[in-house]
Order: sequence, then structure tokens, then C-alpha cells
Amino acid sequence: MQLSAIVEALLIASQNPLPTGEIARLVRARVAEAEDVRARDIADGKESPPLPDWLTALAATTPENVADAIVALSQAYEESQRAFTIIERPKGWKVFTRMEYGEFVRQLFPGRKPERMSGPAMETLAIIAYRQPITKAAIEAVRGVACDGMIQKLLDRDLIRIGGRAELPGRPLLYETTDLFFEHFGIRSIDDLPNSSELRKIKLPEPKETPPPAADPEQQLALGAMGIPAAAAADEAAPEA
Repeated sequence: MQLSAIVEALLIASQNPLPTGEIARLVRARVAEAEDVRARDIADGKESPPLPDWLTALAATTPENVADAIVALSQAYEESQRAFTIIERPKGWKVFTRMEYGEFVRQLFPGRKPERMSGPAMETLAIIAYRQPITKAAIEAVRGVACDGMIQKLLDRDLIRIGGRAELPGRPLLYETTDLFFEHFGIRSIDDLPNSSELRKIKLPEPKETPPPAADPEQQLALGAMGIPAAAAADEAAPEA
């Protein structure tokens, strides 16, 4: 039994992507399990033949061996013009139908129609993708408009998520892309985005700070009557703003 065939079986059976390290671990675990069964049989006085050479050889399987097996499988699929291929995703490798058969596969899901994103939504998603994690204020500083609606749409479509809070006054939320984003655009990491290294270094506009509210004339007269300067009242209101 060849390692490439075992890797193929694991990838087909798994619902989630598998990294090469995990595949290698699963292969070694199967060998260890067979060795444990044989050891118990011998301890119980049962006859237990030695493990096959091909199985014992798999005990030394490494992630590099798995990667070589995946390359061999991909080449075999290409040469035989199979309808599927193996593609690496952020969390590992997975078997996918080739794009040219997508229109036929779509017939299995008549209720699901492809949705197109608007220009503003794509702009917002691009800013988040290239500069993540990023705050809403920073996104709005680049686009020049409020982005609440666009961010909510991207959250609803599971293309972005909340990744924590920034170490800034008010602890604003930080936004970052999801695994579905990588799946949707067929990339493994942010480094696979076009011109990623250059665009991530460009200095972005700084978010504008909200000025403290100024006291109206009537309020200034009232503060003056109490002996409180208007500037002092503004300073007290600044942290709250």
C-alpha cells in the first residue's frame, strides 16, 4: 500500500482540510495501533504474525513525505484529467472539484445563487484584508465615509470577524478576515494577495479625533456665575468625548 493512496483516502474522508503534519501523525498512529495490537496478542499467548514491511516503513512518515505524496497525486490527477484536484488552504489540504465543472456541480444546489458584492463592500473588504487587524475608524479614514453598513454586511456573510480590541482609547473593535474569506478567494494567507508586501507598508490616513464639545453662550454665563472657567469645563468633557 502506497503512502499516496493513504493520503488520498484521508483527504477524501475528512470534512476539514488536513495539514501535512496532521496527515503524517495519523499515518504513524495507525502503525502504532497495529504494533500495540500485536504486542497484546503476544502477551496473551496468541499467534501474531509480524507486521507487513510496507506498514512498518510508514512508522517513519514525515510531513515532507506527505507533501511529496500530495505532489504525486496532483500530477496523477492532472495527467488523467480527473474532475478534482488537491488544493492547500490556510488550515491544510483538501480535495476540490475543478473550476471547469462548477456549473454542473451548482445544479446540486438550485436554491443557492452566486451573490455579487457591491463596490463599497469590496473596498471595505480589501482594506481589512490588506491591513488587518484594523479598526472601523481607520477604515473610514481611508474610505472617507461611514462604513457601519458595509462592515455589518461583511460580518453577516462571514467574510470578516471581530479579532479583538485595539490598545487605544475606548478599546475599539479590531476586524480581520475569516477562513471563509481565504476559501472564497482561493488563497492560503494574506501574503498571497496581489502586491501584499507593498500595500501593507503604505501609510494610511490617521483617523480624526472627535473634538471636545464647546459650551454654548448660555452655558458659559452659567459657568462664569459659578466661578468655573469654560476652558476647565471643556477639559473635563474631553475624556468623556
